[in-house]
Amino acid sequence: MVQRIGGLASGMDIDSIVKDMMKARSIPLDKLKQKRQVLEWQRDGYREMNSLMMSFRNLTFDMKLSDKYRVRTTSSSNESKVTATAKGSAALSSYNISEIKQLATAATKVNTGSISGGTKIDPSKSLYEARADFDKSSGFGWKTGSVESQTLSAATDGKEFQLTLQDGVKLKNFAASPSVSLDASVKVDGKSYQIVTQSSDLGAGKVLVDESGKLTFFDTIKKGSNIKIDYAATNRVDTFKSSDDPLKEIHLSKGSINGAIKITVDGATYLNNGTGFYKDGDTNNPSFATIDSKGTITFSSQVGAEKEVKVSYEQNYFSFDLTTHTSKGQVDEKIFAEGSDSLTTVLNKISSSNAGVSALYDSHTDRVTLTRKETGNFNGGETDPEIITSSGFLNDVLKFSGAAEQSGKNAIFTINGLKTERSSNTFEMNGVTFTLKDTLATTDPAISVNLSNDSSKVFDNIKSFVEKYNELIDKIQKKIGEERYRSYTPLTDVQREQLSDKQQEQWEEKAKSGLLRRDTLLTGVLSKMRQDFYGVVNNGEIDPKFRQLTSIGITTTADYLSGGKLEIDEAKLRKAIEENPESVEKLFTSNGTNESEKGILTRLYDSLTNGMSRVRERAGTSNSTNEQFAIGKNLKSLGTQISSFEKRLVQIEDRYWRQFTEMEKAIQRANQQSTYLSQQFSF
Repeated sequence: MVQRIGGLASGMDIDSIVKDMMKARSIPLDKLKQKRQVLEWQRDGYREMNSLMMSFRNLTFDMKLSDKYRVRTTSSSNESKVTATAKGSAALSSYNISEIKQLATAATKVNTGSISGGTKIDPSKSLYEARADFDKSSGFGWKTGSVESQTLSAATDGKEFQLTLQDGVKLKNFAASPSVSLDASVKVDGKSYQIVTQSSDLGAGKVLVDESGKLTFFDTIKKGSNIKIDYAATNRVDTFKSSDDPLKEIHLSKGSINGAIKITVDGATYLNNGTGFYKDGDTNNPSFATIDSKGTITFSSQVGAEKEVKVSYEQNYFSFDLTTHTSKGQVDEKIFAEGSDSLTTVLNKISSSNAGVSALYDSHTDRVTLTRKETGNFNGGETDPEIITSSGFLNDVLKFSGAAEQSGKNAIFTINGLKTERSSNTFEMNGVTFTLKDTLATTDPAISVNLSNDSSKVFDNIKSFVEKYNELIDKIQKKIGEERYRSYTPLTDVQREQLSDKQQEQWEEKAKSGLLRRDTLLTGVLSKMRQDFYGVVNNGEIDPKFRQLTSIGITTTADYLSGGKLEIDEAKLRKAIEENPESVEKLFTSNGTNESEKGILTRLYDSLTNGMSRVRERAGTSNSTNEQFAIGKNLKSLGTQISSFEKRLVQIEDRYWRQFTEMEKAIQRANQQSTYLSQQFSF
């Protein structure tokens, strides 16, 4: 660091003198920075134009799709009975529906009677609390344990997966008796697997479950598959840590808790005898804690900090099976109900399950219905059941035992002389989607459904595209036609300090203007696009009358200054679309082995792709490094020059300060000598 003495001896403003001297020295540096700024503005201008061309190229790609020209409209002679919509791929044709024998309906099962006993049930009340209110309360089949659910993700293809069970917790019923059906269900990506507990029973579509929670599939489970396991465990263990603060109360994660609860703290065990928790069952000692009906445990004295409290307990639950026949085949569902669940909650579980049925309780009639969400018949004949309920909660408590089922029906109809059927009233044939709304007797007038091309929509698509093209031309034309103000160069740091924010903005607007004026790259892109539009498309798939854009009413404007914008003779374009929509489509979209055979949009897409590539070579993209495009290489070179020049200026400034510092020291020495001599002569 150069020592700097700022005019203490000479009285001169050395700092200002050095700054003024450095201003002159910095002029070449300012020129370099201004040149760099101009290049950055040019780069940004090119990228802005490239972004516009990319958006239009994407629009060009979309416009090449057939659905822009094959917009089908449908008409039905009786929309109260049949309506239809059509895809662009649908052939222009007509359909005749001479009979609709029956509409598709969904399978429905209504229970046999009221489910309440002496007291009308409250569907929002927990089932365990309201169990006595049901007419067949004995059918619940209450069990004790803990209802759990886990979802595993297959990290790789495999057959073996492991549940995470809490310490000392096992699967319900497994250890007690392997012959007892395991309370569990296993689904892979929504597909149910049959559970077996003996390896000899393992086969396709089955999964072996052992007491440790290990799952072994016969089929290979693919990577990324979700394996969802709902199961009942022997008990639940909730763990609480007091951390820095003592515990006064805790709340158990499960509801409808059975009386057998055990609390463990620091190795000591406390059991619940109905009135409170006592250590080792010794009721002579004061109660350690109490529990209320909501599962909140309150300690008689706070559990100290950094203590771990474990609570092992069981809850009341039951499970039931439901089988349905759907378009995906037979679906077997096992549904768990916790004692704290209400009737509404359990019915919602049924409705949201893979069984594909909606469950409804009607408080007015006090009855329950099950309705399959899909219409149609998926189990053979009309007498074969499609909603199969199990004994226990469904058949006994909700009284579906012996309930008659109104089977689902397929829609049966005759179309173009062919008698056929569908499981849904809405179906697709040859790209046409029909919706049957009512039956039609053979004695009623037949219904005709006709397809035609929506020429108005095709016209709108072409017109919109032409408008977007004109917008692109206008923006590029304005950019290459901007006035260039050569006297307005990028502002230096000193100049910025002398101007207000508004003045800086106005100055930079002038300085940026015209940087791409008459740019040969952009004018070349415009010229090529004009050629693409004007050229004849010599393709055998196109009627000779429609091989040029002018033949369908699209021409350039009379104003040559507009840069080749297009204008539309609407009457002529509409006539061409109605007369020969296929040729109009091919004029825009056809492919070919050479340029003359390619449609206008195919040519345009290629020209835009090439033009964008050339712009990227010159100006890059936001993800490009300076070494990857021409302007970037110049910016890098300028950056190196600026860095070198700044280092040189630092050296020059240091030299100036060393010279002035030496001058100050010399003057100071002279002053000291003068003072000494003056003192000598004064005697």
